[in-house]
Amino acid sequence: MLAGKLKLGLFAALLTAGFISNHALANQKHVAITALVEHPALDSVRDGVKEALEKNGYTDGKNLKWEYQSAQGNTGTAAQIARQFIGDKPDAIVAISTPSAQAVVAATKQIPVVYSAVTDPVVAQLVKSMDATGGNVTGVSDVLELEKQLDLIKKIVPSAKKVGMVYNPGEANSVVVVKRLKELLAQEGMELVEASAPRSVDVGLAARSLIGKVDVIYTNTDNNVVSAYEALVKVGTEAKIPLVASDTDSVKRGAIAALGVNYKDLGVQTGEIVVRILKGEKPGDIASETSAKLALYVNPSAAEKQGVSLSEELVKTAAVVVE
Repeated sequence: MLAGKLKLGLFAALLTAGFISNHALANQKHVAITALVEHPALDSVRDGVKEALEKNGYTDGKNLKWEYQSAQGNTGTAAQIARQFIGDKPDAIVAISTPSAQAVVAATKQIPVVYSAVTDPVVAQLVKSMDATGGNVTGVSDVLELEKQLDLIKKIVPSAKKVGMVYNPGEANSVVVVKRLKELLAQEGMELVEASAPRSVDVGLAARSLIGKVDVIYTNTDNNVVSAYEALVKVGTEAKIPLVASDTDSVKRGAIAALGVNYKDLGVQTGEIVVRILKGEKPGDIASETSAKLALYVNPSAAEKQGVSLSEELVKTAAVVVE
């Protein structure tokens, strides 16, 4: 009799455990995340998104299905990933970088899309404006004030007249920066010298084409350039051309300085928007955001190798000094 009761109790416990498991599965949220390529800045955004979800109680393997895919720098692959994700019907798709966001937004008008690390989402045709515009898209831009970038260039190379820029002409972010930077430099009696790098493997060759033509090389958050930044550092060091970046992670890899956003923070900010959507808000009711948190990173050792020295004042104002 006692054995029968124990068996019945065990059965009830197993039944209850099964119910809880099925119930959790039924309430599980699905977030699919994609990036054009893997490099420190974009990886930090991805990690920041996951951190924000976990902070708000969404845990991978429990009440959250987390899916991530990189396009490995290929826009065709980005489009394939977008189609696959849409077929999976997640609760939200996070698209990191302009090409990945463009691929996802072009493929769905129903599934919520949250972009991140996009310089100009309006020019990229992701949203009609930075306001809440209806539809299924919102996100966080990493746009920077180019006036501040130019000030940094002048602090590092006061005599600079010609600024080189290696970029991918197929990336909308970079095209916007080039156009605006040309205008700002012209106002200062300076000139922009462009070098095209349509693929990551082209970065080193494009940088070499600037030798003897520029006083400094500036790089924005162009994904091709950032993913192959070591090739740029090699040229800058050998030819004694100072490198100034807008991606702070590039300073650890050999840029002299960068005034930029913290991409982990940008990811957390993006993740908070995803949480709002998972809790029922419509993306079209959420205005696009930018990051107001800028940090100066400097690398005195890289400066010495590239033929310049940083002022004590500049080093003192830096949030991070890379040794």
